Amino acid sequence: MSSIKEHWDAVYRTKQPHQVSWWQDTPKRSLELIHSLNLPKSASIIDIGGGDSTLVDHLLGEGFERVTVLDISEKAIERARLRLGSVAGKVQWVIGDMNEFKSDIAYDLWHDRAAFHFLIDPVQIEMYRSIAERSIKPGGALILGTFSTNGPKSCSGLSVHQYDQPSLSSALGNGFESISSLTEDHLTPFNTKQNFLFCAFHRRNNQ
Repeated sequence: MSSIKEHWDAVYRTKQPHQVSWWQDTPKRSLELIHSLNLPKSASIIDIGGGDSTLVDHLLGEGFERVTVLDISEKAIERARLRLGSVAGKVQWVIGDMNEFKSDIAYDLWHDRAAFHFLIDPVQIEMYRSIAERSIKPGGALILGTFSTNGPKSCSGLSVHQYDQPSLSSALGNGFESISSLTEDHLTPFNTKQNFLFCAFHRRNNQ
């Protein structure tokens, strides 16, 4: 894990937000999918690989009370906390590998934009699936944003796994039921396009 942590710490130490391809001033698609779930403001939400994404800013601004952000990079978490200032204390910050994550909280929503697709090894993918299934309440939701089969094959110097809706559903297994899926072009700060797949799932009640 240390080499991956060092990689991402170096990225966040040397690059400003608008110097990384995944940056969004407003995570519009993620917010639209979250809004479609009609979650109460007391819902427990975790943003996997959230880094210094502004999703947490918007969730707090909308009144969500129980938000967790997990990222392997301490530097990313530091930047997010500094940006949020006095309201950073309302967030539970977790520095760690998503495939080593353990929590006593059962989440109503597990959100992941552009973290899952860095898992290449089938063993890692299965571990992620198992942790997500164990961490999400039955009937809870999972939102994944990954590079589509028309998207990039690498990001930040690392290979990624491209997905379409069937292959992403297959990776998550029978514990999750697909709600919706769509693809969209993300316009990077460098005016290039990256095709993303966004899928929303329900955690099945009988698992």
